[in-house]
Amino acid sequence: MKLKEVLDITIAFFKDKKIETPRLDAELLFAHYLKLERIQLYMKFDQPLQETELAGLRELVRRRVQGEPVAYILGYRDFYGYRFEVNSATLIPRPETEHIVEEVVKWTADKEKPWTMIDLGCGSGCIGLSLLKQLPQARLIAVDLSDKALEVAQRNAQTLEVADRVQFVHSDAGNVDLVMSSFKDFMGQDTVDVLLSNPPYIAANDPSVEENVKKYEPSSALYADEEGLALLKKWSKDYAPYLSSEAVMLMEMGMSQGMAMKSHFENLKIFKSVRVVKDLSGHDRVIYGVKHG
Repeated sequence: MKLKEVLDITIAFFKDKKIETPRLDAELLFAHYLKLERIQLYMKFDQPLQETELAGLRELVRRRVQGEPVAYILGYRDFYGYRFEVNSATLIPRPETEHIVEEVVKWTADKEKPWTMIDLGCGSGCIGLSLLKQLPQARLIAVDLSDKALEVAQRNAQTLEVADRVQFVHSDAGNVDLVMSSFKDFMGQDTVDVLLSNPPYIAANDPSVEENVKKYEPSSALYADEEGLALLKKWSKDYAPYLSSEAVMLMEMGMSQGMAMKSHFENLKIFKSVRVVKDLSGHDRVIYGVKHG
């Protein structure tokens, strides 16, 4: 069978199985397995596929139809223009999380400074490492409770050539003393310019969580108590005293949490301004506090 025939059959099969983005998923899987760019698939439509290739593609299609996310099948996800290794130990980076990176880049745009940063619950490292690529003088402490997630983040740091500017800390982000001790040792100071986090913020009983997310992504990175607000509130409160005189704190949150988190940030009494950043769908997505001395 020729490539186009097999691709068309797969797209139709994905549609029948209610895959949300059937053409995109099929193209990504085919390009990955055949070691082609997606555009090259359409330049090789008449290429016959060998039986071994068909068998390999069938296995990827089977995994996708069973619900396994494309990013885990491929072993990577692109984020903010960079490619990040991911696996079942890490959350899959989402486009809405890029708003954190965008906001920090804008905030630092007119300032020349070797920024000190902490990324709490770093996972694959997509937030903090993307910022190291954007801010050549910055340095980062990246914290995660999962040693397997940190192994992925360390490989991503090597791939992105920023490993010399990041220290990974295997710890619960709630262990402030340990994190700040590591920070002081690495940075040579004890105040943080940029505090970042995409913490667990989903309520345990949230009915809107997709079954495939529940099945494949690490639950420890998804769920929090107090209707998902517990770690958002705790980490922001615990690390607020360590912010420098000119600093920002940005945390991703759920679409229904904007009002509660804006009130919480304001009640910390340290920010000159607090605002909610909305994602491209118009949903509340990032709580953002700016501190000036």
